[in-house]
Amino acid sequence: QVQLVESGGGSVQPGGSLRLSCAASGDIPSTYCMAWFRQTPGKEREGVAGICRENIVNYANSVKGRFTVSRDNANNTLYLQMNNLQADDTALYICASDSNVWYQLRASSYNYWGQGTQVTISS
Repeated sequence: QVQLVESGGGSVQPGGSLRLSCAASGDIPSTYCMAWFRQTPGKEREGVAGICRENIVNYANSVKGRFTVSRDNANNTLYLQMNNLQADDTALYICASDSNVWYQLRASSYNYWGQGTQVTISS
């Protein structure tokens, strides 16, 4: 089992920045690949960015050039630096992990999920 705890969400104005963190504990081999998803009411969970331990990274087209995913393997922590935030980025951001992932931005690839941290972009 893996426990994932997100933090860093909040409310910012358009154009602002936030840095999300996801601390992992438990069965660390099951954090070989980790990812950020986001969800809004009535919509499917959307893959935002994924990274595996060998630093294979993928981003959703909507966040390329604005978001950067990284991980600190020594501290079992996943990060998401979000810049130039826009209203469409408002969502619950959720961390996911698993040991063997074929499609990094597909929700069905992951068995372990956090509770999420809310990001709200509003002027």
